[in-house]
Amino acid sequence: MSWLTTYVRPKIRNLLGKREVPDNLWVQCDACKQMIFVKDLEKNLKVCPHCSHHMRADAAERLAWTFDDGQYTRIELPKAPHDPLGFRDRKRYPDRLKEARAATGHDDALMVAHGTIGGEPAVVAVLAFEFLSGTMGAAVGEGLVAAARLAVLQKAALVVFTASGGARMQEGMISLMQMPRSVIARQMLREAKLPYIVVLTNPTTGGVTASFAMLGDVQIAEPNALIGFAGQRVIQQTVRETLPEGFQRSEYLLDHGMLDMVVARRELPGRLGTLIALLGHGAAKVAA
Repeated sequence: MSWLTTYVRPKIRNLLGKREVPDNLWVQCDACKQMIFVKDLEKNLKVCPHCSHHMRADAAERLAWTFDDGQYTRIELPKAPHDPLGFRDRKRYPDRLKEARAATGHDDALMVAHGTIGGEPAVVAVLAFEFLSGTMGAAVGEGLVAAARLAVLQKAALVVFTASGGARMQEGMISLMQMPRSVIARQMLREAKLPYIVVLTNPTTGGVTASFAMLGDVQIAEPNALIGFAGQRVIQQTVRETLPEGFQRSEYLLDHGMLDMVVARRELPGRLGTLIALLGHGAAKVAA
């Protein structure tokens, strides 16, 4: 070895110091397996630039992408009993809640905010999949009713983004009772003649699908979102038939009349603003 290798290079390295290379600069697309620069992915609203796969987004991102200029005001939601059944599996339910709150910064699996979309007043409720898989317990039921009340008070549309594994098993029958409670929230908007729009994202399953997620005046879904009540394997074992490929995906449901439209993420705010304006003006004429 030369003196450059053994003496000069180490001296230069010590002088400049070791460069730390972040390990979170790239992410792999779940669909096409291509590597994507994180900043490019964020600019593209977490949609793969190679195959247009819509990756999962958190609740705060949904709110920022949806409201005009990313400006909105969050509301504090009613508190619900934190452990109504004293449930314990491998962990105590309060411990799971504590961990989820520390990891996400959310009190529970629903965020509600108000602002404008396309210049139209709107209240937006977003299920946070990052909080216990967006499962629906008493806190989510109370939050949906609070969102509906706010929409009625402000004479605004209510837009709900769904992303959920269904009812929260740790709350047992109480979680199932949130299904009719969420229907009450939807009925409040119907009686006030206000638009109720649902945007189904990947995944939307279980008791959420069986209640407020399928009751919108307009049903929208993101591309290739998984939407259904039970899983494909459970259904196949029950009906004992082979199910069509992709039968629980957005495009299949659109073709079979379960959805009104499938809209790419970047186009959603504009489409929502147009729908709110059309439905809102129609409701105003009915009320007059």
